[in-house]
Amino acid sequence: MAAADNRTRLRQWLESGAARLEPLSLPQRELWENSAVPPGDWSNHICAFIEIKGNLTPEESEAAIGRLLERQEVLRTSFLPGKDGPLQLIRTTVSAPQSFRELSPAEAKPQALEELMSEIFRKPFDLLQGPLFRVEMLRRKPGDHILVFCIHHAIADGWSLGVFVQDISTAYVMGLKGLRKAVATGVLGLADKLDPVRQTYSEWAAGERAFWTPAELESRTAFWKTQLAGSRQIWSKRIDIVRTNGPLPREVTTISAELTRAAKDLAQRMGATLFSTLLAAFQITLWKWTGQDDLTVGTPVANRNKTAVRQTLGYFSGVVPLRGRVDPSQKFSAHVRAVHHAAVECFAQAMPFAELVRVLGRPAGSEPHPVFDVRFALQNHPIPDVDLPRISTRLRMRSSGTARFDLGCEITEAGSELEIFWLFRQEIFDRKTLRELDSLFRAVIGSVCQDPQSRPADLNL
Repeated sequence: MAAADNRTRLRQWLESGAARLEPLSLPQRELWENSAVPPGDWSNHICAFIEIKGNLTPEESEAAIGRLLERQEVLRTSFLPGKDGPLQLIRTTVSAPQSFRELSPAEAKPQALEELMSEIFRKPFDLLQGPLFRVEMLRRKPGDHILVFCIHHAIADGWSLGVFVQDISTAYVMGLKGLRKAVATGVLGLADKLDPVRQTYSEWAAGERAFWTPAELESRTAFWKTQLAGSRQIWSKRIDIVRTNGPLPREVTTISAELTRAAKDLAQRMGATLFSTLLAAFQITLWKWTGQDDLTVGTPVANRNKTAVRQTLGYFSGVVPLRGRVDPSQKFSAHVRAVHHAAVECFAQAMPFAELVRVLGRPAGSEPHPVFDVRFALQNHPIPDVDLPRISTRLRMRSSGTARFDLGCEITEAGSELEIFWLFRQEIFDRKTLRELDSLFRAVIGSVCQDPQSRPADLNL
């Protein structure tokens, strides 16, 4: 479509109230201003699939997506280039971007299914035209479906996946005639309809912009200038590394149920969180691996402290740099307490990352990241499995692997175990090297759980 036609259509939408413009939220600014990866790169896609057991027709599935479009504003959001940066373009109505496909027996095999889902995940979004999510329903056999779900990071975060599962489950049940009465009476524990969210994403974003006044930002600037003074990245300063865009490869390993229990018990005895305990072990792992004792990693925070937004889809999460120093002669028990204290202090002083980069004087959009090159996360946002009389849903992640960092270590609770999702840059690691790093990390966890009074210098791993 010609640019003149687009401008005419936009003007008509705005004049009729069919659309409105809003500034970027503060998290969205971080995506546009402080990432070396272009917003349109598919490494910014959040990828997942939902296993659905139950008889669904294409019409019922499309109607369910339509109910989500009415409830969740960000599903009707795209981005308009502006003179001073992009703007959110929020429409009142959008057609449901869903397709329904019957799989052949060959296509339903695991390897073929993974390849098909990968093709769906890699399709680029049109940031201007939208919508910035897609749903493709794959029927393996009657009553057995895979809902492939892909959404752009600019309008979603990890927490949003749990919200999507809850909303889509309720929306499906609303369309199943035999269950409508049970839903209406509250027997199933679901709302009888998809009521409007208590606070829309744009309302939350407006509140955040109003809160972060220059005075409020200034009150935290001194802390971060001191906290990050002289900090350095681990690999990013090597000029011989030629980094490419696109998703990072990943490796998935497991921390056994026994070691998971030991780590949780150790955290409790130390008066720390599981996050701080695992981070302390991760710092020691990086120290042994790289020889560097001054380490800065970035970690995501949910940024959903208010109940009003816990059922709202959107990109709320922020990122907080955590700097740690490993003293080889310090007992692990003392190290984990220091890490926990530092983490609590940094979380309390958190500020929008785009503003943090600005006050630190770091170049926006620097390669690969202006503050840190390693991401560490303990993902514990709620992602429910839903079991109902005629339908059940199970969410499974397929991280695309953001290319904004050189190394990512994301830990997720999986029943009684912990899963480690490693994302790594092939210019720095090969799979063999990454597996050696993973083995070292799990060995460090096991060693310090067995003897919290051990010192890093004494660990013979």
